[in-house]
Amino acid sequence: MTRALTTQWRNLAFSGLILHEILDHPLEDETPQARLKQVGMMTVLYSMNQAHQKLTLSSIMEITALTRTGVKETVDLLVRRGMLDETIVKNSMGRGTARQFEISEGLLEKLTSFGAG
Repeated sequence: MTRALTTQWRNLAFSGLILHEILDHPLEDETPQARLKQVGMMTVLYSMNQAHQKLTLSSIMEITALTRTGVKETVDLLVRRGMLDETIVKNSMGRGTARQFEISEGLLEKLTSFGAG
């Protein structure tokens, strides 16, 4: 299979997986609007990840034009779901800290089990 087609299949499989994980497994206290926002955020984060961009609050804010609070609320739910892993790193200025995220290994393993790895 060509690389372009493989990439398309993987992207499609990822979209299906996040829809299933978020919509079919709602958290107890979340609204339908929050779930839809998580689906959109995971789509953006996956695209950023594929482009080898760091997934920090600042970089996500830059791409989405959301406020820090808006990004934080959605990303925190994704961390809670286990879809994202969070680490604390030095910020770009080297003086403070920043929250950096990665798509969780568990989610990527599920993607691979779909035959899209």
